[in-house]
Amino acid sequence: MAFHPLTMVLLLAVALSGIQLSTCQVLKGKVSCLDCGGHYDYSEIKVGVKCDKVRKLATTTTQSDGSFEVKLPPRTSTAATPPACLAKLLGGPSQLYVSRQNMVSKIVQTHDSNSYTISTPLAFSSTCSAGGGKCGVSNQLGSSKTVDLPLPREWGLAPSSYYVPFIPIIGIP
Repeated sequence: MAFHPLTMVLLLAVALSGIQLSTCQVLKGKVSCLDCGGHYDYSEIKVGVKCDKVRKLATTTTQSDGSFEVKLPPRTSTAATPPACLAKLLGGPSQLYVSRQNMVSKIVQTHDSNSYTISTPLAFSSTCSAGGGKCGVSNQLGSSKTVDLPLPREWGLAPSSYYVPFIPIIGIP
């Protein structure tokens, strides 16, 4: 079998240049709502993906059914091990209430060598339904009364809440 000389030169150039043919690694996942009805619109919920030893954060937005797909950032190492990446629920067009357990998920490899998915569901609530806990900012205002040390009024001192601890910084012109 005879090769054309131009084909041989091209093959030799590719072999010596160190060009590596890379395949695109894709993460496919889905977000879910814990207290939403069946016809909830999941559009425009932002999901971020951060991989170990990669500076760039890959972000994507969800479709109306909650599914998302994002290309994983290229890794600096060429190891055959799957990347150590995390997917995080970043936010949406309306307020989302997320517990820490459902906010971040590890990325695992599927049966396809170039396809990945999330190991635990990324789930949120549309309303604050924490049983006894805090959900963001409370609607109730607390007392504005400060703590006063019981100093005798005869001493003629102002209430102790007026005194602010002061630490002088010496040496700065």
